[in-house]
Amino acid sequence: MTTAASLVAPHLSVVATVVRTPWGDAAEGLPGATDVALPKVRGFVGSRFGPLVHAVGTACLGEPEAFAGADGSGSRRTGIVLATMFGDTVTADTFTQRVIAGQVHSPLLFLQSVPTSILGHLTKQYGITGPLNCVSGGTDLAVEALRLADVLMGSGDVDQVLVVGVESAPNERVGWVTASLAGEASFGGLPANDVAVGLLLRRSGQDDGLSRLPAVTSDIFPLGGTEIPPEWAAAFGWLAPLVVLCETYGNAAL
Repeated sequence: MTTAASLVAPHLSVVATVVRTPWGDAAEGLPGATDVALPKVRGFVGSRFGPLVHAVGTACLGEPEAFAGADGSGSRRTGIVLATMFGDTVTADTFTQRVIAGQVHSPLLFLQSVPTSILGHLTKQYGITGPLNCVSGGTDLAVEALRLADVLMGSGDVDQVLVVGVESAPNERVGWVTASLAGEASFGGLPANDVAVGLLLRRSGQDDGLSRLPAVTSDIFPLGGTEIPPEWAAAFGWLAPLVVLCETYGNAAL
């Protein structure tokens, strides 16, 4: 285990956090539980993947007009990191099933089959022109997402980065992949249901009143000796460390 490599520099501060878990009985007692279904997103159908990303993104960024600011600099100097292990498996399965059945292709399914397509919708809504990145992997994906956010911030091209971790509930496709790669890749646990986590991180000064992240190493989780509750690990899988960050730094408002 590497403990010395700094993955997120101390100059990153937490502006806002949000967790979105399944709604209704499946979410009872979990961070991010809600009593209502996700709002629909125009052009995204059949899957909760895109709406989940949109929900945590808008919750972290706030109202588009206030986010951009009078000169629009807030939009121009924002980057986004999307982390997902398997992407939108619901859309992938639906598309495949329609092809096998000889049905007409749905242009909506073709669009949303790309995990970053929802980011295009989000960036248009907020006028964001900063760099967009999608990262996947079988090990320490939560840490890798934070590492990429740190790289973006260190480039000097952005002042803040929206980090979104998202995963659909495991289905037959995911089960086949994980079984086939057993012993070759460690997937760090998969969530029991659809879930997304968002963190808005900003380059900040000492006296801006924001909660500053500590230097993040590969053993940052659990933070400060705080164990990840077993029910969180079971519910959130590899996203559980990001949920810990959200709960540790609170759901701050922009």
